[in-house]
Amino acid sequence: MRLSLEKILQQKFAWTAVRIALAWTFLWAFLDKTFGLGYATESSKSWLNGGSPTEGYLKFATSGPLTDFYQSLSGNAAVDVVFMIALLLLGVTLFLGIGLRLAAIGGSLLMLLMWSSGLPPANNPIIDDHIVYMFALIGLALANAGQWYGLGKWWAKTPLVKRFPILG
Repeated sequence: MRLSLEKILQQKFAWTAVRIALAWTFLWAFLDKTFGLGYATESSKSWLNGGSPTEGYLKFATSGPLTDFYQSLSGNAAVDVVFMIALLLLGVTLFLGIGLRLAAIGGSLLMLLMWSSGLPPANNPIIDDHIVYMFALIGLALANAGQWYGLGKWWAKTPLVKRFPILG
């Protein structure tokens, strides 16, 4: 079965919209936790003002069989740095449409960790938004969604990506 040009354009638009929406989701979390923009993070508790971007969640929002493990990570500066770098890199790579394979791998790992920190999920016995994000990240990588309205085509032709295709 051949896809019509109209269907192909619809799919490109849909994958691009998912990519940009996820990019903004991760970038916003990074910005709000860094600067305390007053949404999820008050200014006085921002990372720049000495707050921990993971402490509140890990200390008070974890549940299930891994609660003790996640609470033991609460307030750990290394965990904060890794988490914030992950949010920033996911947001930037998705927004630019580059490195979607690594974004899918790293983002899926982050989503699985976040999912496992709150078991069972509050509104469903198995699946929550973290699992949906994980599948969306995988879909973006498999669809090569960075090549549309992004820098993915250019990125794929760089010597770095030709040498290390996982970076594509």
